[in-house]
Amino acid sequence: MREGSHTGPTRAGPDGGPTRAGPAVGPSRAGPGGGPAGQRGGSLRRTLARFLARGVDAVARQTIRLLGAHPTAGPERITQAELGELVAASTDLEREERRLIAEVLATRGRSVRELMVPRTEVLFLDAEASVAEAVGVAREARHSRFPVADGSSDDVIGFVHLRDLTIRPRADRARTIRELAREVKRLPASKRVLAALSEMRREGQHLAVVVDEYGGTAGIVTLEDLIEELVGEIHDEYDAAPEPVPAAGTASEVDGLLNLADFAERPGCALPPGPYETLGGFLMARLGRLARVGDEVLVDGWRLAVRALDGRRVARVALVPPVLQQATAQRDAPGTG
Repeated sequence: MREGSHTGPTRAGPDGGPTRAGPAVGPSRAGPGGGPAGQRGGSLRRTLARFLARGVDAVARQTIRLLGAHPTAGPERITQAELGELVAASTDLEREERRLIAEVLATRGRSVRELMVPRTEVLFLDAEASVAEAVGVAREARHSRFPVADGSSDDVIGFVHLRDLTIRPRADRARTIRELAREVKRLPASKRVLAALSEMRREGQHLAVVVDEYGGTAGIVTLEDLIEELVGEIHDEYDAAPEPVPAAGTASEVDGLLNLADFAERPGCALPPGPYETLGGFLMARLGRLARVGDEVLVDGWRLAVRALDGRRVARVALVPPVLQQATAQRDAPGTG
């Protein structure tokens, strides 16, 4: 999934000035003006969603039939582990088919909380901002949909699409973003990924506000986020280039917002489960306080060092493998050249 955050402008306030500083991550991306590039991407995502949102049960039934299991051995009579073993051993499924089914099974227990863009990284448009002010912010942000907040990010009244701002009928006399805001879908943070994908696809929704157990805004999630959880990152010509995966045994640097599942895909270093969902959250839990630049934590011989902060959150983390640490220690030892 998304490993780094996109820095962007501050939130547009009623007077055109910033109402909250800091980096911003918007939902989905489109070409300038919300034009053909965004339309092509939307068509692709809808097609993928129609295929993927059939859910685990449909995948299980089809897989069982392909693998030649007994017709009465439906998904209710086979465990996820047994189904995974059948998929791995099958010679009737192509490699990509096996990978996709494995991703669906692995996603089964994940919630939208693990995939969402947290509220601190979301670019909200103020409901009282003028349309002209919002257009200026939207053009700098390189996103296509923006949640609209009425004074507080806990009071999201809807969302606007880039086309709502830039392609308007001449007779449209809307002056503020409030007048253009569309109804936005809301999902509980505990909602399962596959159920959310199916629901958003069925309702034709591309953006949802994720609500925490206290009724506040936890973040946002997009249809693209949910699809990418199954098929991998979807990049277009307007996306920032993804960070390369480092070779085994080499040092690297990652975003503090990297979630635990994505971090686990990096070879050699796994984080223990706990009351956190991101790499930055793990570091603060292990430190027992807010992190500072230069803080270091050891995990299975790996050194995780805080390289940069964004406000109070961990922004960048250096990962140094044990073999590299040993080589550095030997080089710096007395009597070695």
